[in-house]
Amino acid sequence: MNKQPASQQFDVPLSKPVFRGQKHLRIALVGMPNSGKSTLFNAVSATSIQTGELTGTQSIYVECPVQIGFDEARLVSLPSIQSLNNLSHDDLVALQYLLWGDQLPLVSAHEQDAPPAPFAPPDVIIQVVDATALERHLELTIELSQLGKPMVLALNMMDEARKKGVHINSHTLSEQLGIPVVPTVVLMGHGISELFTAAANAVREGEYPHPQRPSDYIVESLKPLNKALHDPELQKAFCVPYSFLLIQVAANDRYFMDELEQHFPQSLPALLQLRAEAEQSLPRPLEEELHADRHHRAATLFEAVSRLGPPVEGRGWRFWLDELFLHPRWGLLGSLGVFALVLFVVFKGSVYLDSMTAAKLIDWVSAWQPETTSGVVGRAVADGLIGLVGIVIPYMIPLVLLLVWLEEAGIMQRIAFVVDRGFHKIGLHGGVALPFLLGLGCNVPAIAGAAAVASGRDRIVASLLITFVPCSARSAIILAIGGKYLGGIGVFAVFMLTMIVIAVLGRLLTRRYPETGPGQVMEIPHYAMPSVKALISMTWMRTSDILTIVTPLLVGGSIVLALLSHVGADDIINVVFTPITSWWLGLPVVLGVPILFGVLRKELSLLMIYQALGSFEIGMYLDWVQMMTFLIFLTFYIPCISTFAVMLKTIGRKEAFFSIALSVGVALLVSGVIRLLLEGVRWIQV
Repeated sequence: MNKQPASQQFDVPLSKPVFRGQKHLRIALVGMPNSGKSTLFNAVSATSIQTGELTGTQSIYVECPVQIGFDEARLVSLPSIQSLNNLSHDDLVALQYLLWGDQLPLVSAHEQDAPPAPFAPPDVIIQVVDATALERHLELTIELSQLGKPMVLALNMMDEARKKGVHINSHTLSEQLGIPVVPTVVLMGHGISELFTAAANAVREGEYPHPQRPSDYIVESLKPLNKALHDPELQKAFCVPYSFLLIQVAANDRYFMDELEQHFPQSLPALLQLRAEAEQSLPRPLEEELHADRHHRAATLFEAVSRLGPPVEGRGWRFWLDELFLHPRWGLLGSLGVFALVLFVVFKGSVYLDSMTAAKLIDWVSAWQPETTSGVVGRAVADGLIGLVGIVIPYMIPLVLLLVWLEEAGIMQRIAFVVDRGFHKIGLHGGVALPFLLGLGCNVPAIAGAAAVASGRDRIVASLLITFVPCSARSAIILAIGGKYLGGIGVFAVFMLTMIVIAVLGRLLTRRYPETGPGQVMEIPHYAMPSVKALISMTWMRTSDILTIVTPLLVGGSIVLALLSHVGADDIINVVFTPITSWWLGLPVVLGVPILFGVLRKELSLLMIYQALGSFEIGMYLDWVQMMTFLIFLTFYIPCISTFAVMLKTIGRKEAFFSIALSVGVALLVSGVIRLLLEGVRWIQV
């Protein structure tokens, strides 16, 4: 079956109504202990969640906003619950929230306590069940279906069920219950997107569970009691479905019976008499009979939708890839391994590509040493084009091509899901992880991507931090200088330092911007082999600005630099920058001009270094401490003009200029400190 590339654009029909703003959804997560409810909440939650106690209890609920495609929702995770009958006080308050939210019924008007929670009742209930113990969880499902609310069943831990030989037909279970049933492996991100989409659609389409009536003999015995409870006054007072009220009264539920005694004392004797008569026709007490019948129906339903067989074997490559990328313990190592592999492939391939392209062009023009102004301009144009070739062909295109391949293959999205846990620690949601990874190619589309998936604080902080992600241009400089003169360890150290700086800045920036954005429901796509057409198309889209933006800047900057050198004006700039280059960073004074004009485009810095030093072999002029210091400074220094332009558009003038001040400060601080540390190491070695 042919799969569409992930990057292909589609016209997505907009489902109506759209749940946004004041009309947002409210979703309740419900489940028995150890079902994976908390894991699901953490997988989609915002970076800052609201925690509180249900009124009059010590039971904790957590709530946060969540973005589901175009829809907005408030997600509430309630304390675990075993049943809806004869509940303890703490569990009863959770049931009261499911029934009434912040609007208590008339029967509770006399109570002094506030509503169970300070927000409206849920529009839809997501019950998270353990697929390895489905029969036990289905008893709660049968009870929840009586609440008269749309429901979705999250059939969690399906991987563990298959390992135990439990094979569940989710389609048949959905037909039997009348609700969407979504197989999930929450711990690894599988099915989460489909689950929340199903929840939104269940409300949108008005889908309610099928009535889960007791067995016929119980229904027959309860007919007189059912008729008596069909009283408009009772319905108005309790504001619950008749079927649920009937079961609670029949089960002699303490809360409902107490409320009947307080508010309908004249009706209670007759109801108790009818209940006693129903019990006489049954072999066991009515409460026990209802429980046994519910257990029997859950067991029958389980047998109808499942079969026991041999454990699923033959784990293929997809299973092992998911174990590598999505495993809660090994996933981060797998992601770092992919990142290291990308750098290794680019590093090794770039040596050959550079020798076949830029190196040959450098040898060809090295004998041309013009003295006239026109000749200087001509040589500057040639140097600019050679610098372009030397950056784009050996480094930028291979790096972007590999990143596009990872995205189209579905690996990048898995990495984003795993690093979500790490992003939460710096105050961001994992939804912006993919733009961060795209920033390895180019910061411009990465910031635009962050603006598309995030809003408010997350958009600003993500945009500010993305400017510190080493894009392909900066990575090319790191690989071109560090790879050639500092080796693999030096290159790895620079990239690790950027991760540390981004993590620290993230913590600081999230304090500067306290408000948070909604959580994101991240989709884990199927693995797919990217087509050559998709790879070429996406790579071109992300590098096409080379011709329109970078080439004029490189050539123009090369000409300006050459003319400044030709007339001696570059000496003035270098003197002005002496406190930074020579005093603080310990670099040759002539590197002041490359630092200044590096803001045009990061690729331009490398070319200007060559021109300022008068050689493409910079190892003759810079030692290893100076190279490392300069690389770190260029890595964190002001983002290029195109990045600054997109920041003006996405986060505004104030934050864009703050980004410049931040990058200059970080570049000076980090590179200066690293220089002092490395000088200390060198002094010890001597």
